[in-house]
Amino acid sequence: MDSALLEIDRISRRFGAVVALHDLTFSVRGGEVFGFVGSNGAGKTTTMRIVMGVLAADSGEIRWQGRPTSFVMRRRFGYMPEERGLYAKMRVREQLVYLAELHGLPTAEAEQGTDAWLARLGLTTRANDEVQALSHGNQQRVQLAAALVFAPDLLLLDEPFAGLDPVAVDVLSAVLRERAKAGIPVIFSSHQLDLVERLCDRVGIIAHGRMVACGTVNELRRTNIERFWIDAPGAAPGWTDALPGVKVIRTDGSRWLVALEPGIDDQAVLQAALATGPVRGFAQDVPSLSELFRHLVTEEPPA
Repeated sequence: MDSALLEIDRISRRFGAVVALHDLTFSVRGGEVFGFVGSNGAGKTTTMRIVMGVLAADSGEIRWQGRPTSFVMRRRFGYMPEERGLYAKMRVREQLVYLAELHGLPTAEAEQGTDAWLARLGLTTRANDEVQALSHGNQQRVQLAAALVFAPDLLLLDEPFAGLDPVAVDVLSAVLRERAKAGIPVIFSSHQLDLVERLCDRVGIIAHGRMVACGTVNELRRTNIERFWIDAPGAAPGWTDALPGVKVIRTDGSRWLVALEPGIDDQAVLQAALATGPVRGFAQDVPSLSELFRHLVTEEPPA
C-alpha cells in the first residue's frame, strides 16, 4: 500500500456557537479503503465538504500528495454527496456525459466512460430516463456513476450505501475494492458498520467533531480490558465477587461474559469457574466494531 496521499491536518470549523470539527487529523493512503463513521452531526459531511472545497476550514490544512489542495487538484476528486446533487429533469446519460466533460474529459471519452458505468451499475436501460423518474436506489447509482465516470484520483463518498438493495450493495462493494486495487484512495461514510468492518482497511471514528479512534478493525477491537465468555452451568450470581479486577458484564443462560482488568490472570478466573462445577466453554471475546462504536460515541465530549 502506498504512503499517505490525502492528509487532513488539524482542521477545525465552527458554525456560530457550534463546534463542528476540532483539530481533526487523519490520512488516507493510496489503494486504501477508509471507513469514516460517526453519529449524525459528528462532523463527517463537514469534513468531506472541506476536502472538496465546498466549505472552508477555520484552521488547519488539507494536503494532496504533500501539497495544499487547489481547485485543479479537487477537480480530480470524485465526490458523492449524501444529498442528491443531480439535475432532476435531465436525462441520465446526457447528465453523466456533461458532468464528465466538466471534469475535463473530451466528449468521446466522456461518452465511453458513461456507457461503461451505466452497464456496470445496471442502468443501461434507464439511460434516457429523467433522473426524477428513477427510484431512490437508482438515483443513488447515478450519483455514484457521476463520481466515477471521469476516473478520479480520489473517491469521497458520503453514505453511498443508503437506500441500496443487497444486489446493488454487492456491486458497489466490488467497485470500491476494485478502485482501491487500482491505487485509488477511497473514503466513505456509513452507518452500516457490518459493511465498514467487511470492506475497510482502516476505520476512523469521529464523535463531537474529534477523531476518537483510528486504525484497522483488529487494532480498534483490541482493548486493555480482556473479556471472556465462560459457560459454567453451576455458577451462581456472585461467583466472581472474590476475584478483584473481574467484572460480570452480562449473562446468557449458563454463559457469563466477564471483563478482566490489566494484569489479572485468566487462569485464576478459570479456576474460580471450575470451583462452581463443570465448565463447558472458556473463550476470549473481542468486541465488535458496533460495540466499540457505541462505547466511543456515547462518551461525554471533552470540556
